[in-house]
Amino acid sequence: MGTHSDQADIDLMTEIASLYYVDGDTQESIAQRLAISRIKVGRLLKRAQQEGIVDVRVRYHPSVSAEIEQEFKQRFGLQRLLVAPENKVPDVQRANVASLVADHLFRTLSDGSIVAVGMGRNVGAVADNAFGDGKYRCSFICAIGGSVHAGEYMNPDHICRRLAARFGGESETLYAPALAQSSELRDAIYENVTVKTSLDRARRADIALIGVGDLSESSNMVRMGWFSPKEVAEARLDGTVGDMMGYDFIDIHGHSANTTMQGRIIGLSISDLRRIPDVVAIASENTKAAGILGALRTGAIDTLATSVTNAQTILSLDDATKTA
Repeated sequence: MGTHSDQADIDLMTEIASLYYVDGDTQESIAQRLAISRIKVGRLLKRAQQEGIVDVRVRYHPSVSAEIEQEFKQRFGLQRLLVAPENKVPDVQRANVASLVADHLFRTLSDGSIVAVGMGRNVGAVADNAFGDGKYRCSFICAIGGSVHAGEYMNPDHICRRLAARFGGESETLYAPALAQSSELRDAIYENVTVKTSLDRARRADIALIGVGDLSESSNMVRMGWFSPKEVAEARLDGTVGDMMGYDFIDIHGHSANTTMQGRIIGLSISDLRRIPDVVAIASENTKAAGILGALRTGAIDTLATSVTNAQTILSLDDATKTA
């Protein structure tokens, strides 16, 4: 009984939202057109947002972000900066940053593009915040192995499939664990023909989507049991500020960090990333400014997607930590 009425409500909300947000009609004219009160139109528009029919994004006007982007280009040799307004709710902040990356992909992908895909929440959010009609014949290839502890949402294999469904194309899994017990075992896995073939294809990518870690005790790596809180704390004391792609630990100057956690992950390295034309680093959390600065200083990043607060903090940190 209730289903029919629910569907009618959804249809009405969708129609009203389309008239208001897409066609630019006023609430008054929609009310007259549909023979309902203006108050009901306003109420249904609000419900359309709450129920996810409408997704309202606030973006900076290009002229506002152009100035800060210019600064990043000069300091770090960045090609572009995608900067989202600050939002106190972490999930909303992540969605806002991810939607900028999705827009960037819609603008830059073409048939035959190869995209190397990392792991983590920020990379995973890109597919969920892509609001365009992508019908490209692309390849989305895992740039790091998988982990049972990561869960489907954050594993590169799952992310690749969601990206391929959203933008068009195919996904390719890297059939290897993300973490090996030792660097010797990792090197042996690299010799496997299946692993070698997938990684070689990922190395030839046009675009790479990677996360930047902040090396906190609550980081994904600790939550997944890859490294202990003790290992992370010791690495921080030794000057490690973050990681790229879930590994490749770096200090604030962008140099490889001296930590026992190094050299056990199966995936693309920083030197691999440097050869990919557009490496997109995605980091929405405001705990990540130091990690992002270290990542920028490696010279491997071409596009940075982050919040305006992070962008401003990074510039201040850069001033404070410049070496002569």
